[in-house]
Amino acid sequence: MKMQAEVIREGELEKRSDSLFQLWKKKLVVLTKDSLSLFPDGHKRAKGKELGFGSILFFFWEIDFRCPDQSCWNASITMALIDFQNKRAIQDFKSRQEMEQAAGTQERRLARAP
Repeated sequence: MKMQAEVIREGELEKRSDSLFQLWKKKLVVLTKDSLSLFPDGHKRAKGKELGFGSILFFFWEIDFRCPDQSCWNASITMALIDFQNKRAIQDFKSRQEMEQAAGTQERRLARAP
């Protein structure tokens, strides 16, 4: 069972479609610390599309959004992405550090062995 992430921001946003005419469609958007979820026609009842930050870091900027009321969604999304990247970098650094310490401990044990 997936736990619900804390919602940073929720509201309406317009997304450009991938179709030939590239029409703007209103979406209900839910921003969390790990993802951006898009729901068609402004209803959470409908099946939404979740864009996890771990998988969208490199191509996110190719997705066209616009804010109908100048609500600074772009800033909110950018800050959430930066926070996600920072946390991932810290986690990666700590993992590497732990692996290096474990390798160093193993080398010291082997050096002491007769």
